[in-house]
Formats: sequence, C-alpha cells, structure tokens
Amino acid sequence: MMARFFLLVCLCFAMAAPARAQTPAKELFGAMKQASTQSAAAHGSYAKGCLAGAEQLPESGPTWQAMRLSRNRNWGHPEMIAFIKRLSKKAARQKGWAGLYVGDIAQPRGGPMLTGHASHQLGLDADFWMLPPNRLNLSRNARETLSSISMRRANGAYVNEKWTPQHQAILKAAAKDRSVARIFVFPGAKVQMCKDEKGDRRWLNKIRPWWGHHYHFHVRLACPRGAKGCVNQAPPPPGDGCADAEKWVHDILNPPPPNNTPRKPRPPLTLASLPSQCKTVLSSQ
Repeated sequence: MMARFFLLVCLCFAMAAPARAQTPAKELFGAMKQASTQSAAAHGSYAKGCLAGAEQLPESGPTWQAMRLSRNRNWGHPEMIAFIKRLSKKAARQKGWAGLYVGDIAQPRGGPMLTGHASHQLGLDADFWMLPPNRLNLSRNARETLSSISMRRANGAYVNEKWTPQHQAILKAAAKDRSVARIFVFPGAKVQMCKDEKGDRRWLNKIRPWWGHHYHFHVRLACPRGAKGCVNQAPPPPGDGCADAEKWVHDILNPPPPNNTPRKPRPPLTLASLPSQCKTVLSSQ
C-alpha cells in the first residue's frame, strides 16, 4: 500500500514538472515574495534571466526613497544596491535635490515581470525618477500616488523647461561610474547633453537614446567581474554617440511612413527557456 502511495506521488511530480516548465515564467517569478537563500548571482541576460540571492533596497535611506512599494520591485544584485547608494549621495549634492526617488529595480528573484519591463531580470537594471526629491519622508501611500515629471518636448525630440543642469550632472555622475554599462534616456535629452558638454565627452558614450525614458532614466550595470553565466550586452559603438542621437531626433521630427504589417506577438518566456540555474533560484527557500 505504501509503495503504491509513493508511486502516485512520483507520478504527480513527473506530470507537474513539464507543465511548470511551460508556464509563463512571469507568473512563477511574479509570485515570489522574497529572495532566494543563495549567494548573489545574476544568471542569463538582462531580458532573459534571473537573480539569486538578491538584496532588498531599504524603503528609505539618507539620500533615497524606493517608490511604488506595492510592486515589490526594490530588489537587486548587491552591486546595484551599492550603486544606488553611491549615486543618490552624489544627487543629494545638487541644488534642489535631496537625493533620488528610485523606481523599479527587479523582483525578489529577478526574472520576467508580470507587467512592464522586458529587461530588469538580473537585478542589474534600475530606474531613477526625473522628479527632483524635495523630501525623503514620503508615506507608503504617497509613494503610490505621487508621479514623476516628463522632461520631453515634441515627442522626445527636445527637452522641456523642466530639464536642468542638475539632471545632466546626475546623469554624468552615473555614466562615469565604472560599474555602469549604459544609461537609457529619451533622444532629446542625449542631444541636449551633447550640446552642453564643453569638456571631456567620453562619458556621453554610455548615454543611449531609447523610446520612453522621459519620466525616468534607466541605468544598466555591467555583469559583476568574474560572474559566470551573466551575459553582458554588447558595448556601445565607440565615440560620444551624439550623431546617432541626432538621427533619432531627425526621425522623430520626420517620421517614416507607418509600417502596417501586423507584428506577430512573441510567446511569453517559460522557465524552460531561461538558464537552467533559474529552476534552482525558484525552488530555493
């Protein structure tokens, strides 16, 4: 009788494993409320991976506040948490900035999200609001209702009147950090920074134009040194990238004819399509 019971249990697990492997990974990782009890490690790539041993950014600190706490996305690789603290200290030295409002980093175990980002899966991406914080004692409710501000004009071809030298100084400080691989902002912001920089332009290489990113800027760290299984994005082309940003602006102001060919939607990522280590990340206590 006992042998029959164990046989049934084994059969149930055998049947459940393939089904779990084909379940959208965003449902599996979105259900995790805490980090895995593992050493910190990023597995896979920024848009196809997971995060072991994540560290949670404290909800509030001397120079930052984590926003939209209900999302439970204030988790990251320890390298990212350390970077946020470094950058927020530099931001707090800017006139009118008490520090930084920090948006999404990653879920407790990284991986695909139920809503929003395609990236942010390794705990090495983080969003920072363009809104200058004038206080860092917001309640949990205020962090759900307060909104950032848009910096763009003409669909992102130009910055608007809210853009300040302080925004550029913070982005420059982020770009000059050795751990940063690239920073995403809307095209008009990159062009404005190119115009305003009169000295060393090397940091501009890391500032890359991308759609959206006018309510926040997105910082991506390189894979930690010696990290096995963490896949870096290809480095940006050499140079300051300003000509490329100008082309983005040209295309915004002179949009090409619309392509009416319908796009075939991509199937959602499954656990089976992620690095094999992600199974252990999910099952870890």
